[in-house]
Amino acid sequence: MNKYYLGVDLGSTTSKAVIINEQDEIIGRGITNTRANYSVAADIARDEAIYNARFSVLQKKLEEEIKVKPEYKKYITDLESVFQYEQFKVRLDRLGEELLKTCNTFFQDEKKKEEIIGHLRNIRRSFKPVIKRDYLYNNLGAKNMFFRDIVSEKYNEEVNKLDMSLFEPLMTVWDKSISPAENERVQFNFQELVQKAMEELKDKYKNLPDTIADSANVNFDAEMNLLKGNFDSVSETLREHINEIAELEFNITNMTGTGYGRALLPFPEDCIRSEILCHAFGAHAVFPETRTVLDIGGQDTKAIQVDKYGLVTSFQMNDRCAAGCGRYLGYIADEMSISVNELGPMAMKADKEVTICSTCTVFAGAELRELTNLGEKREDILGGLHKAIIMRAMSLIARSGGVFNEFTFTGGVARNPAVIKYLGQLVRENYGDKIKINIHTDSIFMGALGGAMFARRNIQADLPSSNKNKAIA
Repeated sequence: MNKYYLGVDLGSTTSKAVIINEQDEIIGRGITNTRANYSVAADIARDEAIYNARFSVLQKKLEEEIKVKPEYKKYITDLESVFQYEQFKVRLDRLGEELLKTCNTFFQDEKKKEEIIGHLRNIRRSFKPVIKRDYLYNNLGAKNMFFRDIVSEKYNEEVNKLDMSLFEPLMTVWDKSISPAENERVQFNFQELVQKAMEELKDKYKNLPDTIADSANVNFDAEMNLLKGNFDSVSETLREHINEIAELEFNITNMTGTGYGRALLPFPEDCIRSEILCHAFGAHAVFPETRTVLDIGGQDTKAIQVDKYGLVTSFQMNDRCAAGCGRYLGYIADEMSISVNELGPMAMKADKEVTICSTCTVFAGAELRELTNLGEKREDILGGLHKAIIMRAMSLIARSGGVFNEFTFTGGVARNPAVIKYLGQLVRENYGDKIKINIHTDSIFMGALGGAMFARRNIQADLPSSNKNKAIA
C-alpha cells in the first residue's frame, strides 16, 4: 500500500493542503478561503488536495501511454477542470438557497422581496453559462481562484447593469449569504461527479470548432483538436483507469499542521510546526540553494535565513498587524471596488510611484481617498503602495541578516506582478545583481509543502532560541 503525507497550512486568509508521496513528490494540492471558520477551511483544503491527488495518480499511472498518445494527458487535464465545474455547480446551488433564505428573512415587504428574488434568478441565469465556458475551455479551475471570487466578479458585473436603486439591497443580500454558503463543507461523491464530467466532455468535443478561426472565446490548441476526432475511443480506453482511481483509498501515514491558525487544527500537539519552519523547509525543498526566504502572507510577513538543510538559523517577523500583507491588499481592493487580482496589473501601469505615508490598514482608506481627491491616478497610487509594501519587507530582511544567494519569495502575495517588480528592483539596489530570486508557481503552497515534508521525515526541529520571541510591529 502506498503511503502519503499531508501538510495543512491554516492561514488567516487562505488554507492550503499538500499531499506528498514517499519520494517527496507533490501529488495533491488544495486551497480555499479561510474566512472565519478555520476547521471547515482546513477540511475543505484537505478534500480538494485528495481530489487533485486522484487526477495526479491517474496521470502518473498512464505516463508511458501519454508518451505515445499525448491526447490522454489533455483529456485528464480537461476532466479535472470539468470536475471542478461540477463542484462549482453544487456550490452555486447552495448559494442560491442561501440567497433565497436571506431574502425571506431580510425583506418584510412581499412585493420588494419578490422583485429582488426575480433579479437574483436573472443574475444567476446570466453568468452561469459564462463561468461554465471558462471552466470548460479556458481552464478556470487551474487559476487558484476561489468560489467567492469567481461568483463575486460576475455578480457585481450584473448588479451594476441594473438600476442604482437595486444596488444596496442586492449587495446586502450577497454579503449576508456568501459566507454561510462558502464556509459549508460539501461532501462530494467523486465517482458521481467524475462520471458527470465525462458526459460534459463528450458534448464539449462534439461541439468543438474545426479551426482556430472558428474558435472565438476558446483557447484552441492542437492537443484539443486531436481529441475531437477520437474522443469516444479515448474516453472508453481511460474509463477503467478513471473508475479505479475513484475507488482508491489514500492512506495518510502522517500529517503536520502549520500556519496562522495552526493551534485550532485537530492535530496532536507533536504534529504542529511553526509556519516559519515550514515555509523555510518548503522553499528549500523546491530550491535547494535557498539561503534567504521572504514570505508575505495574509496576516504577517516573515524574513527567514536558512542553512544548507533548509533549517532556520534566524528570522524576523511582523505579526502584530496586517500592514503590507494580504489582508491589507484585500482592504485596498475593497476600497477601490476591484478584485485583489486586479491590483498588481493596475500598479504595473503606473507612470510614477506616489509616496504612501503609511501601510497601516486602519488609515489606508482615508489616505487612498485623500490622494484620489488630490487628482492622483489610481495606477500611480497603487504603484507607490506596492513599493511601500516591499520597502517594509526589505527592512525585515535587513534585520534578519540581509539577502544571501539564493533568495526565495513565498506566500500568496508572490503572485502579484507589481510586488515581484519592486522586490526585484530593491534587492538589486541593496544587494547587487548577482542574487538569484526564486518564485515558484506553487509559492502559496510552500508552508503546506514544508509541513508535509516534516510529516514524512517525522523529525523534530525548532526555531533558534535567540529569535523565538522576536517580532517587529
